[in-house]
Amino acid sequence: MPDRNENATEDVDHGVLETPAGIDTTGIGIVDGVTAQVDVTLPTITDEDDDIDDDVVLDDDMTRVVAVDTFVSTTDAIESELVEFDETADDDASIDHDVLAESELDTEVEDAETVAAPAPSATSSNDIAHHERLRPRTSEVTLQSRRLGDFEVGRESSDLLTADRLLDPARAVRPEPEGAWQHLLYTVSGRRINLGDSKRARARKDLDRRIAAPLHGGAKFVPVLSRKGGVGKTTVTTLLGMALADAREDRVIAVDANPDRGTLAERIGRSSGKTVRDLVRAHADVRGFNDISEIVARDHTRLDVIASDTDPHVSEAFSDSDYTAVADVAAHFYSVVLTDTGTGIVHSVMEATLERADQIIVVAGLSVDEARLASETLTWLESNGFADLVHSAVVVLNTSRPGAPLVRADELEAHFRTRVSRVVRMPYDAHIASGSTIIFRDLQPETRAAARELAAIVVESLRQRAAA
Repeated sequence: MPDRNENATEDVDHGVLETPAGIDTTGIGIVDGVTAQVDVTLPTITDEDDDIDDDVVLDDDMTRVVAVDTFVSTTDAIESELVEFDETADDDASIDHDVLAESELDTEVEDAETVAAPAPSATSSNDIAHHERLRPRTSEVTLQSRRLGDFEVGRESSDLLTADRLLDPARAVRPEPEGAWQHLLYTVSGRRINLGDSKRARARKDLDRRIAAPLHGGAKFVPVLSRKGGVGKTTVTTLLGMALADAREDRVIAVDANPDRGTLAERIGRSSGKTVRDLVRAHADVRGFNDISEIVARDHTRLDVIASDTDPHVSEAFSDSDYTAVADVAAHFYSVVLTDTGTGIVHSVMEATLERADQIIVVAGLSVDEARLASETLTWLESNGFADLVHSAVVVLNTSRPGAPLVRADELEAHFRTRVSRVVRMPYDAHIASGSTIIFRDLQPETRAAARELAAIVVESLRQRAAA
């Protein structure tokens, strides 16, 4: 056999180079479509090694090449399976499958690295650096994860632990009954026999619930209208405001928007010394409820009232822009805003009042001319774009004189029922007829009941309009 080193120049094309120390060859291998750079170190060939077969490579070097090829192909196969799995897996099982795939990937990579890594004594520093470049970048494999709470079916949250669910109705303590003989029986039985409230007490509590029903969507404006003075418009505004404030937890205010001399503040018997004119001047500086509390007056039912100016010449200057300024402030701090209007229905203040109105109340006296003016007021509203307010309006038939009225109240009620949604009769009360301060608890039971029924009707109508 001829010597290998003799015609080295001619053998260059065959991949064999002459070197005194050995041959370091960098080869490019293509395995399964993936190109990897592999360093292969061949031993030095001497004359003593002449009988070694040309096609044989030392075991350590062979192990290194095979391990690298296996490592690359195994990693590609795992990545391919993961991509295929992500496209077909169900979202609800993504956590378990992703964790399993990631675990399998780590196991395969560790096994491949174990096989590929040569013994430290047989590997040079250059070999280690080349092998580091051959490791796949596992960060390129995107594994999705989700919160465990998203998949725990049947787990209950704390808001499901309600009193209705947890408390035993048979062992619940019933409140002390209201009613003469119901309370007597409850007392003599040593609190063992509880028949519940009387019929009157149940009706009163039911009325309280109707009045106290929540109102959504911002402040609600309710003007009280009448084209004739002396029919009890200011009285009805006061009674309605007291009934609302006494039963509700939110704030209620009554604004005296009468361009003439109004008497609304005088009906509650308390005065702050301030009027709507003061609020108009200071409305830009109001920052909190304390600022407006210095201007309004409050009665024992928590009804707030803004008085009109005592000077009629100043009151006449109260315009639509002034009412808008007052209404803007009231809308920030109150849930219900009642407006005691004047008799001038074409006045600019009336126009601004109706533009904001969510519900209207028309007061009619028990006389022929007073009833006609009230009906004509409804006609004017219908003809000027407020027909929707008329259909949901409430007419109050106010009895301002003692004794039997000259007109038949049943006929008046039948007439107005054809035009508005509800009609309420306000009975005569000497406490109101005196013209002094109205104390809600001192009114006749029939008067308080009528005022509370009016308040309940107004709240229900406002809720229906908000839901529509």
